[in-house]
Amino acid sequence: MVEVSEIRDVCARALEKAGAEPWVAQHVADATARAEQIGNTICGLSYMESYCGALGTGRVDGSAEPVVEVLRPGSIRVDAQQGFAQPAFVRGLPTVVEAARTNGIAALGISNSHTCTSLGYFTEQIATEGLLALGFTNASPVVAPPGGSIPVIGTNPVAFSVPDGAGGVALHFDAATSNVALGAIKDAKAAKQAIPEGWAVGPDGAPTTDPAEALKGALTSLGGPKGFGLGLIAEVLAAGMTGSVNSVDVAGLKLADGAPHNLGQFYIVVDPGTSPEFFARLGRLTGAIIDQPGTRVPGTTRGRAEAVSVNEKDWGSVRALAGL
Repeated sequence: MVEVSEIRDVCARALEKAGAEPWVAQHVADATARAEQIGNTICGLSYMESYCGALGTGRVDGSAEPVVEVLRPGSIRVDAQQGFAQPAFVRGLPTVVEAARTNGIAALGISNSHTCTSLGYFTEQIATEGLLALGFTNASPVVAPPGGSIPVIGTNPVAFSVPDGAGGVALHFDAATSNVALGAIKDAKAAKQAIPEGWAVGPDGAPTTDPAEALKGALTSLGGPKGFGLGLIAEVLAAGMTGSVNSVDVAGLKLADGAPHNLGQFYIVVDPGTSPEFFARLGRLTGAIIDQPGTRVPGTTRGRAEAVSVNEKDWGSVRALAGL
């Protein structure tokens, strides 16, 4: 077991050693530690090597100063300046919170950023401000349209966080719109194991259980055409509304070399105070869920442990990057 605070400190040290400014390193490290704390390991320590590699090659700017712009009273955009998404979000958060409280609803777009990795990390912060948050982002192309075999969008997650009215989060949802993460296919290939049918298609567009063929083809969307539709919504908002790039124009997220990611995130922020009945209706909904044995409200069991188990290989790699 490793203390979450130690994960945060070691990650920050590794990022600084790779070239990130201390304040930037702290925010990226916090997101990484939080991912490990909630068990979202695909967005945790396993990303640190690529973060540090991209800092070294200049694919991400560790000293970028995000620029906040109020486009209209309820529309805020932050240009990450080819830096990390986390510090750009921090710079824009107070402005969009104020705008949402003033107008009842506001939008925050983050443009020209490195991958944000865990989208729910951001919507969760908005919810603790007492506001509803719906977030979208895109990624490198790995998902083909139904019936096709050529990737056109990324795993394109959607995240939704709802405040509880007391400074906490009452409901939280964060999921990719693909059936599975690309890493699961790569892990299966390394282990020489078959993948479940429905996860991916081969280069001919036919469903495959062979991970090698899947890597030549594409992932499929969660729920087929319905999931693809959600992925398209994320794509249009994350790329179109922020002026960032489409998934088809992004090279692999973990590659050290190459052009900056130039990705975007888009958040819709709503003040529940515009509806006096909001928390009563929310309570009625969550109560109907938890009254049933064996059920839970999504997000209510998210990790709060002070120490967690980590992948020893990833942890060793990060410690080495930190010079420990």
